[in-house]
Amino acid sequence: MKLGLVSAILGELKFEDVVDFLSTNGLKSVEVACWPIGKAERRYAGVTHIDVATLDSAKADYYNGYLKDKNIEIAAMAYSPNPLTGDRAKREFYIAHIKKVIEGARMMRVKYMDTFIGKNNTIPIKDNMEEFKKVWPDIIKFAEDNGVILSFENCPMYFSMDEWPGGTNLASYPKIWREMFSIIDSRNFGICYDPSHLAWQRMDYIKPVYEFKDKITNVHIKDAKFFADKYDDLGILATPLEYHQPKLPGLGDINWGKFVSALTDIRFKGSALIEVEDRAFDNTLEERKNGILISKNYMSQFII
Repeated sequence: MKLGLVSAILGELKFEDVVDFLSTNGLKSVEVACWPIGKAERRYAGVTHIDVATLDSAKADYYNGYLKDKNIEIAAMAYSPNPLTGDRAKREFYIAHIKKVIEGARMMRVKYMDTFIGKNNTIPIKDNMEEFKKVWPDIIKFAEDNGVILSFENCPMYFSMDEWPGGTNLASYPKIWREMFSIIDSRNFGICYDPSHLAWQRMDYIKPVYEFKDKITNVHIKDAKFFADKYDDLGILATPLEYHQPKLPGLGDINWGKFVSALTDIRFKGSALIEVEDRAFDNTLEERKNGILISKNYMSQFII
């Protein structure tokens, strides 16, 4: 198991600067943000540390050489849009760029690409599953053809009012994962597992580690602080950020010892990627770097 970082929190830094920071501070891997160049649509998105639109073999060799010199591994190349949106023009753009990232992963000789399944939050779950059946088999076949494993993150994506109440990521709980894996039975289809998204939904975040042990490719290390008094006052139908807050590991409600213990039980050998979304540590670049180092120091008691 390798301790690494989701690079999106260092959006103003160049690829080389991110790698230098990781190497200097004893981290071993990175999920590289590969969004298309342009304006971010939401917080912690829109970051481009590798531009797959202009990636070629020479650039891939340069990036890999730089990584090798600094002893850093790319855990995954990442782009997380909403490929099941009801806006067909946006859907086509998102799917096209997902495929560009998959091709980029092949060129970079990276095993995994991390993304979102997406969701149309104006239609029922069963109709979204029909859209999933139309859209995703082709994407997974494209990943298979390129020798890349595509993994979805399990974030519900309903934090803001444009996402609430249905959310914009269908793959947010185990029941739906089972259905998806029964529809697309492929070794190139997996989960980038984030326990925090189950924790704030008041779900068991340990049990799925065992059930989906053969599907978990990488994990995200992000904590969640749950405010029971606010939950009691607002109820389950409130927007989630009204009763919970993303935190650095160790500053929320997740039992990281038990979680890492479960990962060792299944002999997980991927990357545990620190994902800083703690508002107490994101006003400046220096604060975000400090948040990364605090997270690294805390998780180093379990992962070295």
